[in-house]
Amino acid sequence: MRRAYKKHKISPDGVYNDVMVSQFINKVMKDGKKTIAQKIVYGAFDIIKETTKKDPLEVFKAAIDNASPLLEVKPKRIGGATYQVPMEVRGERKLALATKWILDGARAKKGKPMAEKLAQELVDCTNNQGNAIKKKADTHRMAEANKAFAHFAR
Repeated sequence: MRRAYKKHKISPDGVYNDVMVSQFINKVMKDGKKTIAQKIVYGAFDIIKETTKKDPLEVFKAAIDNASPLLEVKPKRIGGATYQVPMEVRGERKLALATKWILDGARAKKGKPMAEKLAQELVDCTNNQGNAIKKKADTHRMAEANKAFAHFAR
């Protein structure tokens, strides 16, 4: 039998003293360059503060909440056929998917510094638009279309 996975304790970030922000910084980070990732995220937060005149932490949390999916489909093999079974998304995975989609949306934009692109994507998610929200809608649509196979879920 497998041993239970020991979850990492992530310490909160230095500026906002928030665990979610430090997880987000870790997701932004490439090739272990954490200081660059911090500059990008805090730069994006500064841009949000200037443009929206709101607390960037609240905008960030609202964006994560809006981009978090409630349902997703998982393939399940039953008797030779593979069904896309809709399942509820756990809390940790919600956060992981939302951050991934927000970053993918920001990275897909062209021609601006990453901090500006990230700020734009976060503000878009807060207003229920942007690439991450589109991805969430697609995921929900897939789950809705495969509702007939929900009885296979365990």
